[in-house]
Formats: sequence, C-alpha cells, structure tokens
Amino acid sequence: MNGSSLQQPKWTRLLPPMGWLAEYRSSWLISDAIAGITLAAYAIPVSLAYAGLAGLPPQVGIYGYLLGGVGYALLGSSRQLAIGPTSAISLMIASSVGVLAAGDPARYAAIASLAACAVAVLCLIAWLFKLSVLVRLISDSILVGFKAGAGLTIMMTQLPSLFGVAGGGHNFFDRAFRLAGQIVDVNLLVLTIGLASFLLLFLGERLLPGRPVGLGVVALSILVASMFGLPSLGIPVTGKIPEGLPGVELPAFGLLEFQELFPIAAGCLLLAYVEGVSAARSFAAKHGYSLDVRQEFLGLGAANLAAALGHGYPVAGGLSQSAVNDAAGARTPLALMFCSVALALCLLLFTGLLTNLPKAVLAAIVFAAVYKLVDIPALLRMWQISRIDFYAAVIALGSVLLLGILQGVLLASIASIVLLLARASRPHVAFLGRLPGTGRYSDSARHEGVEPLAGVIAFRPEASLLYVNVETILETVLDALRRSSDIKVVACDLSASPFIDLAGARMLNDLHSELASRGVAFCIVGAHGQLRDLLQADGLAEKTDSGNWMRTLDSVLGDSKEGERSPGFQREPPTRH
Repeated sequence: MNGSSLQQPKWTRLLPPMGWLAEYRSSWLISDAIAGITLAAYAIPVSLAYAGLAGLPPQVGIYGYLLGGVGYALLGSSRQLAIGPTSAISLMIASSVGVLAAGDPARYAAIASLAACAVAVLCLIAWLFKLSVLVRLISDSILVGFKAGAGLTIMMTQLPSLFGVAGGGHNFFDRAFRLAGQIVDVNLLVLTIGLASFLLLFLGERLLPGRPVGLGVVALSILVASMFGLPSLGIPVTGKIPEGLPGVELPAFGLLEFQELFPIAAGCLLLAYVEGVSAARSFAAKHGYSLDVRQEFLGLGAANLAAALGHGYPVAGGLSQSAVNDAAGARTPLALMFCSVALALCLLLFTGLLTNLPKAVLAAIVFAAVYKLVDIPALLRMWQISRIDFYAAVIALGSVLLLGILQGVLLASIASIVLLLARASRPHVAFLGRLPGTGRYSDSARHEGVEPLAGVIAFRPEASLLYVNVETILETVLDALRRSSDIKVVACDLSASPFIDLAGARMLNDLHSELASRGVAFCIVGAHGQLRDLLQADGLAEKTDSGNWMRTLDSVLGDSKEGERSPGFQREPPTRH
C-alpha cells in the first residue's frame, strides 16, 4: 500500500472499496481471513462484557461487531480499524438510557438502538458540513484526563461483579461509598474467579501478545463452572443466550424527545469519532496510505446504522480491537467481513456453550481492557512540562468522575475550547534586543547577552492579533512603555503574526494614538500579506509609513540612525498628496 489512493478520482472516495479492491492481491486473502477469525475470537468475550456494562443482553454486543464491521467496511477509509462496542460508549448508554427507560427492558433496548440510529444521522450531518475540524478542538490533554476518568468509572462499575455484591450509585464517588458499605458481604468464590481471570488476562497480554487470550480464559472458566457446578453454588452466570442472527428492523422512532436523544447521540459520536480517527491515523501512517478524516463520518455512520437496524447500540472504532486486527495481519476491511461471518456462525451454532460463563470473568475482561486508560505517566509528564495541560486533564477527569461519561465528555469538550481561548488570550510578547555583532534581533527575556535598544521599544507578538488577545498585547506594551524612560520609537514586528482581525487593527490604531499623545513615533515591520491588506483598509497607512510594513526591523532601525526624521519614525501623520 503506497498511498496510491491519493490519485483516485474524488467520487471514488465515497466508496473506499473501489480503491482497495482495485489493488487487492490474492496473497492478502489468507491474511485477511486469519485476521478476521482472530478478531472474532477477541470480540466474543469483549462484546459480551461490554453489553453487560451497557445493561443490555449479551448477544447485543456481538451484534455490534457483526453488523458494525460490515457497515464500516463499505464506507470507512481505514484498512485496519475494527468496529464494535467500546467501554466508554457502553457505560454512557448504561448511565443515560437507564433513566429514560424507566425500568422497562424492552424500552431500554429500543432506546439504545435508536441512539445508534441518531449517531448515524449526526454522522451524515457532520460529513455534509465538514465538521471534522470541530473535533480537532479537543486537545490531547483533555483526552488523557477523560480516558482516565472513564477508566476509573468503568472499573468502579465492575467491582461489584468482581466482589459478588449488589453495588449501585450514580457516579464514581457514590458507587465507591456504597461498595465500601457492602464489603462485608463479599463472595470470596466470586472474587477468586474474577482475580484469577484478570491475572490470566494480564499475563496473557504480555506473554502472548496478539493472541485471543480472552477467548481462552472464557473457555477455561466455562469448563470449570460446568465441572464444579458453580451456578448451583450461587455464582452469577450469563445464562442462556438466544441463538440465531439478529433480525433487521427500523428503530422505534418517537420514543424520546429531541432534547433527550441529542445529548446521548452527540456524546457517542464525539467519543466514537475521536477514538476511531486517532486509531485509524496510526495504522494509516504505519502502512503508508492516506486516511480521509471526513470520510470517517460516513464509515462510522454506516456502522451505527447497521447496528441500529440489527437491534444493536452505538459502536465505534477502538484502538485495542484494531491493534488485534492489525497484529493478526489484516490488509484490508475484508478482514471485518470475515470477522462478521465467524460471529454469525457463533450465533447460529455455539451460543449454548456460553450459558455457564461467570459474570465475574466478564468483569475481569472489562478490567483488563480499561485499566490502561488511566495513564498516570502522561499526567505526571504534564505536571512537569505544562501545568495548563495538566489542569485541563484534571478538569476532564473530575467532570467524568462527578458527572458521569455523557456529561463528562460534553463538559470536557467545552473545557477544551475554553482553555484554547484562554491560551490564545495570553500570547507571549517578545521585547527585542540586538544580538551582538549581527543584524538580528531576539527576545531579551529568553536570550542572554542581547544588546538593549537605546530609546527604542521593539516588540513582537508571537501570535495572531485577534479579539481575544489584543487587550493583553496592548496592556503589555504600554506597561513596558511606562517602565522605560526617554523612549523615542516603538516598533511592532508582525513577522510572527500570521493573521489579524478588525480588533487587532483597532488595537494598533489605539496604540498609535497613545504613542502620538506622548510624542513617541510608531512603526510597523514584518507584516504578511493579509495583515497589510487589512491595515491598509483600516487606515493605518495614513498614520504609519506603509513602505516599512514589508521591511525587516534591522533595516528600519538602521535608517533611523541616518537622520532625526526618518520616514519610518515620523512623529506626526505624514502629509498625503
């Protein structure tokens, strides 16, 4: 795969199989088949566990992998991304749909399917309006905090199943408080099964990477439970799983009002798109092909529509299952088709084998899948390198722990945008000095030994001049002026400012007026094309010498030494003829 998709006609991007099928090699078929079967072996235990986490029957999780993979293979642009239920989305469904279903299991399942359909609709809208750029506003630091909060919340929801107690609660701290009150009722046999399963999964992940260790643990636990009659001892098990393929049916519309359904669908879409695109980009870079981030909306939408039609709930591309797919040798999305066939055979022939699967094992599988979301080293690194990123991560983590997954992801998204604006509102303003023996200027605060400019303040805003930051820039420059004496010239170097808006131009006008009232000359240098156009339109050419706008600071300051009234430093507005 060499990036030949870059030369495809634009219309073929809507049907990615047109690209990878055209260059498909017969030698890839076996690799895709092996990868698909391996992915199915991984998906069976994980999908059962995530369905339980979502509060849905276990087979619904398998439906997500079976149908979601087919939908994505038709319209997704990644060749290794694997689609199915994820831990965060499963917990979001459990925490948000439970209240809306009012204890009715049929209504609960119907709302979950309706949410998947709503995600598909939002994906289409996002594709039409090219909204992938909005998702990029969520910073990596926010994602680290969100994933940590989600991981802790998910693990807390599984501890009751590991301990064999009832659990309960509305958020992380409420669940922890209730669990502490039930600790005396721990079922030691259930706890032993859960801890042994987690240990086997943990060791298997390190000793047998890329192998379907989870399926082996499930098979072993079913064998032990059947041999020793664990269900008769009161050990909770999955029970009978209905055989057969999911029926195709439109979701029941009208179950929820728009204001009830939209937050669930928007939260699921945000989680699904961010995680899916992040994983897909890493595999595209590894295998040398281009990823169409806008097309990913269609792939994700098709996956969720297929899941909704088959009574599933929202699905996404996850890094862990995609890593399994890639490690097993997947070359194209055909691997997802093989995975779906394998899962269909399982639903038709082997569901009876899962009857005695202990629920503690499923809890251990969830634990093994999500404990890595709590990335302590990344948080410590943020603390050492960038405190504002650390605080952003803590906001996201705390919002998830206190408010839950749905409200947490929405609050984290808002926090990401607010922090972005906060950063933009406080740009660094470099006050320049001359590097000895050169015509170059540098930030006096960052470099030792620069020569101060006698009678001159030269400053360089290291950001675009926008409405969110111009007041800070103006106050910083005026403060420097107040702390200096015998200043004859203030020079504004715009070489580090790629863009300016009307507020920025107004700030430069205000600065000129303030300097003129003090008898201080003002000049602008290093302005790029867009800046010059706007400054010209806003009338600054009548107040400063526009001939200097394209020049360097050194050339303009050099001219100032040739005479007291250099054109670049007129104290009064030039007369225009």
